[in-house]
Parts: sequence; C-alpha cells; structure tokens
Amino acid sequence: MRNNFAMILVGALAVTSFTACSDDNIEPSSRTSWPKDSLSVFSEAEWLPGGEKGTTSNEQGCYSNPVPQIEDNQQLYTTFKTGELFFEHDANTLVKPFWGLGPAYVRSGCEYCHPSYGHGKRQDKYRANTMGNGYLLVIYHPTAGTDGNGNAYAANSYITEVTGMPQTKAVYPFKAPIEESGIHITWKTATDEHGNKFPDGESYNLTYPDVSIDRDAFNTSPKPDNYAVRLESTIGMYGTGLLDAISQDSMKVQYQRAARYATLNPGMWNAGANDWAPTAWYTLADGTKRIKKFTYAMTRAALLDGPGANAIWNITNVTRSDRHYLYTSKAWAKKMSEDQDVIREIKRDGQSVTSWLHPYYGDGTEAGISQMVNKLLGLNTNTPANRADYENYIMNNAPWNNQEEMSNENFYAFSVWHRGLGVPRARNLDTEEVQRGKKLFYAMGCTHCHRPSWTIRDDTGWLDPISRQFSSLGNGMPEYSNTVIWPYTDLVQHRLFMENDIRTGWCRTTPLWGRGLSVQETGEGCRLHDNRARNVVEAIMWHGYNRQSDAYATTQKFYRLSKADRDAVVAFINAI
Repeated sequence: MRNNFAMILVGALAVTSFTACSDDNIEPSSRTSWPKDSLSVFSEAEWLPGGEKGTTSNEQGCYSNPVPQIEDNQQLYTTFKTGELFFEHDANTLVKPFWGLGPAYVRSGCEYCHPSYGHGKRQDKYRANTMGNGYLLVIYHPTAGTDGNGNAYAANSYITEVTGMPQTKAVYPFKAPIEESGIHITWKTATDEHGNKFPDGESYNLTYPDVSIDRDAFNTSPKPDNYAVRLESTIGMYGTGLLDAISQDSMKVQYQRAARYATLNPGMWNAGANDWAPTAWYTLADGTKRIKKFTYAMTRAALLDGPGANAIWNITNVTRSDRHYLYTSKAWAKKMSEDQDVIREIKRDGQSVTSWLHPYYGDGTEAGISQMVNKLLGLNTNTPANRADYENYIMNNAPWNNQEEMSNENFYAFSVWHRGLGVPRARNLDTEEVQRGKKLFYAMGCTHCHRPSWTIRDDTGWLDPISRQFSSLGNGMPEYSNTVIWPYTDLVQHRLFMENDIRTGWCRTTPLWGRGLSVQETGEGCRLHDNRARNVVEAIMWHGYNRQSDAYATTQKFYRLSKADRDAVVAFINAI
C-alpha cells in the first residue's frame, strides 16, 4: 500500500465542528442564480449537491425534505408523507397501523437512531430508548474458534448467539437477548506522533470508545465466548436514493482508479483480475445480482433491499408480506423456552384465543409451552417451512387475523419516502474562506477518496417486488436519470488503522454532503463510524493516527497547514 493515497474521512460520516465555521445559525438558501464571485472556484452545479432532481433547501428541518419531483406531484407527496409516518412513529404491540413490535427488538422506532433524520449521537452508556442513540452493537469473534454448540467460526465473524444487530429490548414476558445494564462504554484517549498538537501550538483531542458486555448479560443458551465489542453509529437518511441510482458500471471505474493507489478489500475487489471479487455481488430478493454499495461493511446492494427496507423489519421485528419470519436467534429462543418466568406468564395469560401470547400456549402444559416458545421464536430464516409455521401459528390467529403487521401499501409508501429524501443545498460557497478551503481540500488529495461528483446517466435502481406492485421508476417512485450529484464519496472501503478500529478495519467512505448542518439539525456534530471525533479537526487527525493509514500522507499535509488554512478546510467541509 502506498501512503500517498488520499485523505479518507472514511466512515467519517463527515465532519462538522462544534466550534468552527459559525454553522449553528444557518440562514436558508433559496437562490436560483449564484453569485459571480463563487463561480471562479465553484460551478453553479456545486450549489446543488443532489443535482437539479435531488436538492432541497437548507433551513431548520431540511434533512426531512423531499426531492423536487415529489413536492411537485401531489399524489406522490401524499404517498411520501404516509411513508414518513412510519419513520417518525414508534412501533407498538397491537395498535394499528404501527403495530407488530417484537418479540425482541433493537429499537421501537427509527428516530432513536436517526435523530431529526441525521447521524446518531455520541453516548456514554447504551440505552436503546435514548433519543439520538444511533449506536448498533457489533459483537464478533476476534479470533477463530468453536462456539458452545460445537460449530467452528472464523476470526472477525459475528457471534451467532444474538442477531447481527443485537437486540436489547423485548416485549413482556420475554427477556431481552442482552441486558443493557451489562453493557459498558468507556471513553479513552489516544495520542498521535505529534502529541495531539499542531506546529502553531493549537491542540486537538483524540478519543475512542472501549466497549464491553458482561457474559451474564446475555439471555441466550448457550452464552457466547471469545467475543469483542465495537460500536457503529447510524448515518443520515437524506440522499440515499441518489446513491442508489449510481450505476455499478460507474462504481467499477472508480474501483479500478482506486486500485492503482491502494490495496482494496479483497472481499470486494480482485486485484489480480482488476475486477469485482465474487463476494462483491449481492443477491436481491428476486434473484437479481448487484454490486454491494451500502453500509460501512458493504453488505447491501440496493436501497429497497438494503438498510431502510431491511431495518423497518429487523429493528422493530415488524413483519410484512415478504418477511413472514422473525429477526431472532436460536440461542435466544432456546433460553426463553427454558425460562420459568416466561413459561409461567404464558400459562397464565396465553390461554385466551384473543391473547397475543396464545400462539405460544400450545397444549397449556409447561412442556408444551416450552416447545412452542422455542419453535416460534426460532422462526428466523426465510424458508418455506418457517413461513408456513409463521402463518399457521401466528398470522392466522388473533389478534393478527390474517392481517399483515405492515401492509404492502404502507411499505411502498415507506419506500417512496426513503428514496425521495433530498440533499440540503450548499451554502457560503461565495465566501473567500470556503473557496480557499476547497482549493486546499483538492490540493491535499482528499478527493481521491472523497470523490466530489458522480454522473447518473440512467437510473437503474432496483425496486422490490412490493413496490413494483404500485410503481416503476419515474412513475410512482422517484428517479434520478441525467443528474450530476456531489456527495464527496468514492463508495470504496479504505483502512485507517485507528485504535479500537471498526470490525475488519475496512470502512466505506461516507458522503460529506449536508453534514455541516448536523449541529443545526441534531444538536451534535460528532463524526466517524463510532462518533469518536467530536469535530472536523479530530476526524481529520484520526485519519493520520497510524502510518499504515491510507490517508496518512494527506493528513500530514493538513497537519502542516496554518491555523487560517485549517479553518478554511473545515469551513469548506461544512459548506458542501
């Protein structure tokens, strides 16, 4: 690997400062023409990060704004607002239409993780019901071994005793797979080769979370062994539909460029063949294969079979017609089937056919209840047998009475909402400081990873089978063909080699667009995949913490800038 590769601001969910650049009181921009004194450095297009089709205003609350094509179509706008309701409302157990919560769940609603549609906030303790706690627990095996059931596992693989997005909540009488009281977050400090001080004497802090979970906190059978814990914070919701529209052919060209300068994740890129690795392909719900694009770990390929479409199911465990199974683990199901408190409550309250516990009641004996709890809580894979059991024992009985927890119409509306969130307009591009910041950002090489723009010639975004019942791209679903966007990401994974780094070390470069509004929108501006950076400068300096970092050389260029030039770079990052 060559260390002259660009500054990544990976997973850097960008970069806004608490103190710099006076972004706390931002005036909305409604310009339709741009100041001439900005055009020598910025093109007119750069005022519109989401392009003509995907840019919205930048006033308070702008992260929730739809793209213009939705605002201009009353029917589509009504659908968008219906989908928005499912983002903004908590799920519950039985009250429609926001029903179906549990039996175990990560959060009861979306905004706990995405406050004001933005990035999750830094936390000192893990509580799922804290608004703004966007952390997901990442629990994995740091080394290879064998689990409590005798199954071998590889290094860096997720533990299987709990779900990949671990759940710390459950609907009574079930107990949470992980008790939150056993989760501990400690913030530690790191010191880089410069002693955390610039040549002019200004200092900066580098902090990172150290996380542990008591083994006794796991309500699973068996309990996990040999595990480590990391945190990953959510990113903002806006603009994801535009990223969805970027073609995999364009991505391939970008990967070929990036491979000339740095070692890429072999799980995504075959360096010898200069082509996609077999594991870079993701099989969508209808069998279509697409290149992975979403999440830090590049685990999903299409928005409507990706983070949001998946999360509206697995975060809450609210099922729908294409998800007649649960997001649970076999080890949790087994533990609940052995728990006498659970069995006693089901025996007491589950006999009535109108009780939501009735499916677990079985023949009413303790052995029968235990058997049904283990069976039904363990319906966690999309197989014909599991779907049949879910429908027979749960959906066909009261209180479901053959009704979906989330209807097809409502899921379609949610899909329109998710694909239709616009990107806030850029600001302050006509100021001398921001213009100087852009020149420095480019000159230092930051754009090698934070690629400024992408051209979407033909939006070939994939629609899930449910959404296809109601729409096609451009007809009931937002589409973004013939659009130039400015997200400042290369959609490639890179490595920074930070202390307590992300699992596997590989992290996708997260877009910078709109992130300078984070303080305005959420009240906080922390950055990087686990919120370790409290401002832009800390985020940048973490990129050069380790000499192995893909961004080390570029970070040293930032380190050597004057105070005024550093502030200019921060101002630029906050403006775009």
